[in-house]
Amino acid sequence: MVLPATFHFEEYMATKAIKVNKALDEAVPLPEKKPIKIHEAMRYSLFAGGKRVRPILCLASCELVGGDEAAAIPMACAVEMIHTMSLIHDDLPCMDNDDLRRGKPTNHKVFGGEMAVLAGDALLSLAFEHAAAKTTTEKVSQSRLVRAIGELAAAVGAEGLVAGQVVDLSSEGKAVDLKELEYIHIHKTSKLLEASVVCGAIIGGGSVVEVERLRSYARCVGLLFKVVDDILDVTKSSELGKTAGKDLSSEKATRRYPKLMGVEKARKFADELVEKAIHKLSYFDAARATPLYHLAYYLADRQN
Repeated sequence: MVLPATFHFEEYMATKAIKVNKALDEAVPLPEKKPIKIHEAMRYSLFAGGKRVRPILCLASCELVGGDEAAAIPMACAVEMIHTMSLIHDDLPCMDNDDLRRGKPTNHKVFGGEMAVLAGDALLSLAFEHAAAKTTTEKVSQSRLVRAIGELAAAVGAEGLVAGQVVDLSSEGKAVDLKELEYIHIHKTSKLLEASVVCGAIIGGGSVVEVERLRSYARCVGLLFKVVDDILDVTKSSELGKTAGKDLSSEKATRRYPKLMGVEKARKFADELVEKAIHKLSYFDAARATPLYHLAYYLADRQN
């Protein structure tokens, strides 16, 4: 793949993030009428400092297949709403029981457990409402919109994110092998990242072949994200916004690649996943694929 000589990745990410943040701010405004607190709780976590990787992947894949970025903005927002919901619920005392997220007190620590549950529920329902109501059918056919919404729903359901969370919880205190660990990571984290890419490609008008190639790319970078997360958890401090080594010390099943295969082998596995992801992009126009190429390396090289 011959990439453009210059590509300002940081500028690209910052520009896309600004667009996503503006759209999210408009999608989840603070209303004047009650109950204001639920919207405050939703916005607290939604604007808690995320890098917007998933919505940016959605926009990049849309543009890669020749689609209009504006057409994918509602879906990109929906993806981030669902991602935020998953973080709020994951941090609850009955789940991973975390006090910090992105270096800030978690939602339930600020608003209470009941409100945190409701904030997550509200974001989940709003995500689908927003994608359905705000995606213009002048640019996106109804059939493609339905396909994309179905893809997103499957990613977070009983065979997606929820499945990963269930197996994660049931594995606490038990020995977990690499196959089981991969299942947890793919379902709990990678499925939504995969949906981000696939939904963008569907909205952008990608062919079946293009969508499936991008799905393969996304599966690689989704697992890559968690492998790197595992490595950082044992090599970094609270730069992650959580206490480093917490999951390992508590014998949770998450973040165990370094424990099961060692840090160096985990890093080698991450390198292999990057290579596989990049190979899937070789079938596309190099200029259009450049953002996804750099995003793969960004996820591999990130330090927080």
